[in-house]
Amino acid sequence: MDNLVLFKNTTRNKLLNKRSGESKFGQHVKILTRISNIYEQLENLDVTHVVLGLPEDVGVFANHGKTGTSKAWNATLKVLLNIQSNDYTKANKVLILGHLDFSSELLEVSKLNSTKKKDVLKARKLVDHIDASVANIIYQIVLAGKKPIIIGGGHNNAYGNIKGSSLALGKSINVINLDAHSDFRNEEGRHSGNGFKYAYTEGFLGNYFIFGLHENYTSDKIFKTLDKLKPIEYNTFEALEIRNELKFKSELKRALAHVSESNFGIEIDCDAIENIPSSAMTPSGFSVNKTRQLLNYFSRHNHACYLHICEASPTKKTANQVGKLITYLITDYIKA
Repeated sequence: MDNLVLFKNTTRNKLLNKRSGESKFGQHVKILTRISNIYEQLENLDVTHVVLGLPEDVGVFANHGKTGTSKAWNATLKVLLNIQSNDYTKANKVLILGHLDFSSELLEVSKLNSTKKKDVLKARKLVDHIDASVANIIYQIVLAGKKPIIIGGGHNNAYGNIKGSSLALGKSINVINLDAHSDFRNEEGRHSGNGFKYAYTEGFLGNYFIFGLHENYTSDKIFKTLDKLKPIEYNTFEALEIRNELKFKSELKRALAHVSESNFGIEIDCDAIENIPSSAMTPSGFSVNKTRQLLNYFSRHNHACYLHICEASPTKKTANQVGKLITYLITDYIKA
């Protein structure tokens, strides 16, 4: 793992805000002390969850999106380490592994122009390299019997999560995706809008449920494609929350039935959550509390094998709030 940067004690001590009479999450999480034999180290550790950061927005750039998702990892760490350690949060069952270093890819993308086709194609080739790194580390975590919690980054990383998990388990895996978009667009070079399409075509993705598609931002062509494929089911945000044609709890049950017969990943795209700074921020989306309820519902199932939170794009002003949101989602997954 050439680009894995381990989370270190020095970083932990710098970010921790210790208070008398309190025990913080960051004081009790496990960390690795050496970079070699990651799989063997993980297999022998008494932890259930492994937290990994993917600070990049190359896939978002390659999809003509708004960059900034590379900042979510640091915003999350500052909050996560400083929540309380107690019987609910289970810090001693969590390893913070570190992050994959994509600084060279980010530097290359910073020199590109998203209005130039050749530059976009270059960015899409960089996403291929990111895919390989993500799939490799997720493979090792899942093979070691642990549940990865992946903090993005763009939604392009769903591909690496699915591929790595599928290879570790020796079969295709299913996915529940809370998202305003299907991310099932054409295989035109890798970007944040087609990770599930590539994973499906290559046989890593089995059943796929998209929860809360936005009708205004899903093309007729995509709807027709989704409707033709039996392994794919979806509902729309408008049918659930605006027209009340579908009931939230009933749809949770339907989605779980579609994915839970085998191992499945949970994907949370922050674009689907109302007023959360993200690459495609929406004024109309699921509330944070409803998102947490959905995550809790799916996380309780034994076949839930990873959590991916992506597309959050914090600014200096919103970093703390974004970090709090992602931390709530991380701990909801652990508690379940």
